[in-house]
Amino acid sequence: MPKIWVGYLLGLATATAEVVAVTLHPELLQGKLVPPPLYLFLANFISLVYWLVCVYEYHVVIAYLSGGVYPIKPSRAAWFHLIPIYNFYWAYKWPREFAVFVNSRSQSIVMKPERTGWMAFVAFLFFVLFARGLGMVFLFWVASYLSAGLRRVLESPPVATS
Repeated sequence: MPKIWVGYLLGLATATAEVVAVTLHPELLQGKLVPPPLYLFLANFISLVYWLVCVYEYHVVIAYLSGGVYPIKPSRAAWFHLIPIYNFYWAYKWPREFAVFVNSRSQSIVMKPERTGWMAFVAFLFFVLFARGLGMVFLFWVASYLSAGLRRVLESPPVATS
């Protein structure tokens, strides 16, 4: 299971870097095409890479639990976040499928698939379009929800299949 607390720290570090960058370089807010400071670029890059690693790790766990029949492969789950335009749909689709899988392994409804998909989509949209740091914190809030659902399935007895 991914370490969610690391993602929260990276999100807060990125948000702090954004505040510092805007304070020291107000031209960043004026719409001028200026390169971001290196510390801001690195904070954004590292937090995004860690998010992709966490998505990959979730899918490794699910692939193991499903015996390899889960349709989303770990590398595909991570890399599809990098495809322009499609990444917005993907941010909704994979968490929804994740919730469907978790519910199929549970004796009760653990996660609501549509709500899970929308939570991840809105967090990803916020990350891409508005504020990377706060968006990353929101993404890892969604990851906390995903981890809690997966943990419940791992701790409960398996559902009998017919």
